[in-house]
Amino acid sequence: MDNFQKEIDERTNLTSSNKFELLLFRLGPATQGAESELYGINVFKLREIVPMPSLTKAAGMKPPMMGMVNIRGQVIPVIDLPALLGCEPSTGLNILLITEYARSTQAFAVESVDDIVRLDWSQVLAAENGVNSTYITSIARLDADKSSNRLALVLDVEQILHDMNPVDRDIKEDKLKTKGFRLKPGTVAIVADDSKVARSMLEQGLSVMQIPTLMHVTGQEAWNKIQAMAKEAQQEGRPITDKISFVLTDLEMPEMDGFTLTRNIKRDEFLKKLPVIIHSSLSGSANEDHVRKVGADAYVAKFEINELAEAIHSVLD
Repeated sequence: MDNFQKEIDERTNLTSSNKFELLLFRLGPATQGAESELYGINVFKLREIVPMPSLTKAAGMKPPMMGMVNIRGQVIPVIDLPALLGCEPSTGLNILLITEYARSTQAFAVESVDDIVRLDWSQVLAAENGVNSTYITSIARLDADKSSNRLALVLDVEQILHDMNPVDRDIKEDKLKTKGFRLKPGTVAIVADDSKVARSMLEQGLSVMQIPTLMHVTGQEAWNKIQAMAKEAQQEGRPITDKISFVLTDLEMPEMDGFTLTRNIKRDEFLKKLPVIIHSSLSGSANEDHVRKVGADAYVAKFEINELAEAIHSVLD
């Protein structure tokens, strides 16, 4: 038990140095004769890895849903990940990845698990223009050598779960319980999130709240913009809060994670009073402890519009 706790602590402490661990797995080749790609998911999203058990298929359940599995008394839906990404497992679906994500638990069926690798977020690049797949959010370079072609495709689990549960996600003003944000005229919110569906929902929600917003895909992009706006404010002799109302950031992002972005802001004498809200699918006490350690002003688990609105109210007040 002591060794297990030590592993958890070490993994959590990686956030202090812009690092994380990625579980590598395979789904099978996309076409016959092709090489099987490596895929990855953040270890923090994983609850456990189990051999494929027997499944119960509910009436009316359609692919890529495979059925339900009972793991120690909890009934969990199982998603056929190769089918979703257009792959054909050579040896079948042998492993379940049990994940906890955005207030939900689900299992992804995969062909095999390869390894767990420790990476710096600077080794992860946004994949928006480089990969022809809705469900890939970034590309991880597995070796520090920039010329290496050993890569893994990182899943956009938010998009997958959004498509698996296509309920009405439109955010309307009458759903908001809190209104009237104390915003300085001319200020904007800086938002950073690498998931397309998360950015879309945040953009819609902040628009309903009538909060002007600048969206960014990576923590590094957001940090660059904050630094540029800080330079402008200093030249004009104004505080940064005359330019930026608050920063809303995800934790998992290519190039720079949300912990590092928050730490950069709070360690800078000119920026430290800038409110920072962390908005993440990574839940649990370990992450919330780190949110406090890096100095974030609020933490909101994805995605409940009224909780986000309340957090924004709290940091602006």
